[in-house]
Amino acid sequence: MTTPSATISAIVITRNEGHNLEECLSSLKNWVNEIVVVDSQSADDTVNIAKRFGAIVSQPADWPGFGPQKNRALALATCEWVLSIDADERVPPELAAEIQDILMHNPQNTAYEIPRLSWYCGKFMRHGGWHPDFVLRLFRRGSAAFSQDLVHEKIVTQAKVQALNTSLLHYSFRTFSQVLDKVDRYSSASAQQLYARGKTSSVGKAVRHGLWAFIRTYVFKAAWRDGPQGLALAVSNAEGTYYRYLKLWLIQQERGPCQPPH
Repeated sequence: MTTPSATISAIVITRNEGHNLEECLSSLKNWVNEIVVVDSQSADDTVNIAKRFGAIVSQPADWPGFGPQKNRALALATCEWVLSIDADERVPPELAAEIQDILMHNPQNTAYEIPRLSWYCGKFMRHGGWHPDFVLRLFRRGSAAFSQDLVHEKIVTQAKVQALNTSLLHYSFRTFSQVLDKVDRYSSASAQQLYARGKTSSVGKAVRHGLWAFIRTYVFKAAWRDGPQGLALAVSNAEGTYYRYLKLWLIQQERGPCQPPH
């Protein structure tokens, strides 16, 4: 456990994460002071697993998007420091030790980003823009909040941001079915987000954006160095980008142009 002067809450949002959550919470249980799980009406054993680990569990009836949902979890945290983690992520012992060592010194007005090493269908990816993939996840409670974005939310803070050294492990995609499911869900939410901001698209723009996503990932970010998985990653990035802009175009056809908020 961390000392009383450096208590820490871990916050997680979930929906049908029973296959992931036990390993995630196991990587937290011996060193965080509090676990908060905000669940989006899971139909599996997610909630039972969370309760078995002694987590504070909330199950709101609606789904407001990733940013607002994470702010709900943040509002339930009571410790001095907050670690935001996803159910498909794991904190290895070396990272837990690094976090505890830093917080023992009670740093002021500082937030921390963590390098993340992500798994893609059989391999940890070290290229293609996937590593070190720094993500801001550790901050003093009250000094930061999540953006209101439906997807690709980020932590907003005025604190000075420093980087940790040890990687957070991210088991993002174990199968290609998971890749396809996330491409579909995230492209839909991203298209809605772009439409709300007044962005426009066309079939041609969707193709161009998708092609550029492939070239950027495979060539300029060197995904080719990760072998077959690197090629597959570049293709899935291209698909996600293509469908995002194609779905935006379809929304425009159905609703007409959107005036962005002022």
